[in-house]
Amino acid sequence: MSALPMNITLKDEAWEGVDAQVQALLDQWLVPEGAQVQAGQPVARVILVKSSMDIAAPVAGVVERILVPTGETFGRGQPLAVLKPA
Repeated sequence: MSALPMNITLKDEAWEGVDAQVQALLDQWLVPEGAQVQAGQPVARVILVKSSMDIAAPVAGVVERILVPTGETFGRGQPLAVLKPA
């Protein structure tokens, strides 16, 4: 049985103290769709309230689909990509 795909998101802790309507910017994808990634490997860089931060893969696997392209904004809890665990 294969593992179910999971969403890559900006962790809830990053949004603490940020107004609910504030959006973050997806500054750069560090890996393309189809890339093999390791758990903890940075996969994207985002900017939230003038702070740049990396988003890491939660588990090892393959980035199946990028949902938020570079240069687009996203809200709290919004999936950024789909990861198929290894």
